[in-house]
Amino acid sequence: MSEPAFQADPGRELYVRHARVDGRSVAVLRAIDRGDSCVVEAEVWPKGSFSTEPVRPGPYAFKSPVEATRFVTHAVEALIALGCDVHAS
Repeated sequence: MSEPAFQADPGRELYVRHARVDGRSVAVLRAIDRGDSCVVEAEVWPKGSFSTEPVRPGPYAFKSPVEATRFVTHAVEALIALGCDVHAS
């Protein structure tokens, strides 16, 4: 049995953004509200990587969901500028 994409963390998932290029996943960003903080978890599939397993930078911790959303918004804008299709999942 394989591991889940993200480790189970206490908290409430706020949203997930999935970036693809030519139908291939390149990044997934997930925001989790933990009450006293908000965490953004990331999975990235680097171009040219021979591994099917993503790299998991972070997690990135913020004081509030507003700050986490600002971070995700900037990341999504950069992904779109690089030619990715980004959608909520």
